[in-house]
Amino acid sequence: MQSFSSTRRRMLLAAPGMLLFSCGGRYNQSSLNESQLQAAVGKLNAYAAKSMASSGVPGMAIAVVYRDQVLHLKGYGIRKAGRREAVDSDTVFQLASVSKPIASTVMAALAGRGLIHWDDAISRHDRTFRLSDPDATRLLTLRDLFCHRSGLAGHAGDLLEDIGYERSEIVRRLRYLPIDGRFRRQYAYTNFGLSAAAFAASAAAGASWEDLAGRYLFEAAGMRTASYRHADFLARENRAALHVEVNGRFAARYERNADAQSPAGGASASVADLARWLQLHLNQGVLDGQLLLPAAALAETRTEQIETASAADSPSGRAEYYGLGWISNQDAQGRRRNSHSGAFALGASTCVQLAPDQQLGIVVLTNGAPVGLPEAVATTFMENALDGRVSKDWFTLFSNGVRAAMAAEFKGPTDYSVPPAQPFPARAASAYTGRYTQPYYGEIRVQGNGGGLALLLGPQRVAYPMRHWSGDRFVFQPAGENAVETSGIIFDAGADGGGRAARVRIEYLDQNGEGDFVRADG
Repeated sequence: MQSFSSTRRRMLLAAPGMLLFSCGGRYNQSSLNESQLQAAVGKLNAYAAKSMASSGVPGMAIAVVYRDQVLHLKGYGIRKAGRREAVDSDTVFQLASVSKPIASTVMAALAGRGLIHWDDAISRHDRTFRLSDPDATRLLTLRDLFCHRSGLAGHAGDLLEDIGYERSEIVRRLRYLPIDGRFRRQYAYTNFGLSAAAFAASAAAGASWEDLAGRYLFEAAGMRTASYRHADFLARENRAALHVEVNGRFAARYERNADAQSPAGGASASVADLARWLQLHLNQGVLDGQLLLPAAALAETRTEQIETASAADSPSGRAEYYGLGWISNQDAQGRRRNSHSGAFALGASTCVQLAPDQQLGIVVLTNGAPVGLPEAVATTFMENALDGRVSKDWFTLFSNGVRAAMAAEFKGPTDYSVPPAQPFPARAASAYTGRYTQPYYGEIRVQGNGGGLALLLGPQRVAYPMRHWSGDRFVFQPAGENAVETSGIIFDAGADGGGRAARVRIEYLDQNGEGDFVRADG
């Protein structure tokens, strides 16, 4: 049976920034043409309105920072489809993976105070953390986890979150995943690996991650709406709802609570607060005339740590890199660039881009599922500001790429919308019902459900109705951030001694070969 390997987060979070800012040549610390910059700022409103109209996304907010000055700070559109409340610069958005470079800023604050060091072994601060390889566990550092070179497969832990496990149990279960010699040799984007490092750092500092972020960054920098708690986001009256496309229009359908992976994806903030965060990075850790964070500690987060694509494999023809919570490369002119995108399939898309040597940055927040809008706005502005021209129709390029990636990702390995050419009958329900287990996902159950069958997943035993497909194959509709349209449930044709299936594979959970479950009820 074919395993189902997830690519959505790689495509949506890493590829946009990496495609644009690739590495090659020596750093070029050229000065910025300030009249050119002002012209670029002057074009932002018109481009924002045009691109929003083309995308259909309901709301967006943009901040542009140059050195210690906020040059542009504005909201566009509405907070929730079907209502009139406008987005302004204080509207709070969920940030998705733009949470990562913010998390590395918190880590820089801890490192600057000597509470942690990037090269601390995680075992120094969390004695319970394990990888499947004891040697890798012993050597694993906070740096390894923040730059995604732990050896864990991409998005390890994400589906555990989707089916209802809480953060400490998700991090504990990572030990059951093979790393197959990838430790420090291969980049793989992993929300819960990065989060595990942040949680370990918070243990070293003697407080929760959420409290540390508040104390050492948000409160210190006057970021009054920023938080890593979903409850704080929900408490904001001026907040942006999540939206997904339904029949060609964006509608508010879902909520996304990312507390389990809060350092990697659970932050929320207004664009006004994120402008202050950019000022810290672009003004050497100084905000409102006071040094809040050491410049060297901030700069380290933006340095290249691991190659994510070789020159031969990169669309740009140059090698690509990830830093500590940042994509960290160079553009075609040799200027250092840092970026990150964030995406919730359930309804948010965000982007931040920096040219640190030119002390210029932009952050774009939207309340719609990914269609390439924030990347297009940010990239178009940066090209106008730095080069005085735009090289491509970035909205069309990003929109086509992101929409194609999303469409492909929502399809599982089998197209269950097409009936089987020659369907075979199922065996009796008793052949399938019972308990099955697997170390990583734990126990699942198959039980009767009103004349049919249901699959029970996760610690809360959420029931998903099963529909017969053919023979020993059924289908069901998963739910959550990483859900595909339909997934197969494939029972082993070889029955046990009691005439029952001995094994079952769930395609949706079979990301890297861990979707097989063995009967556990005798």
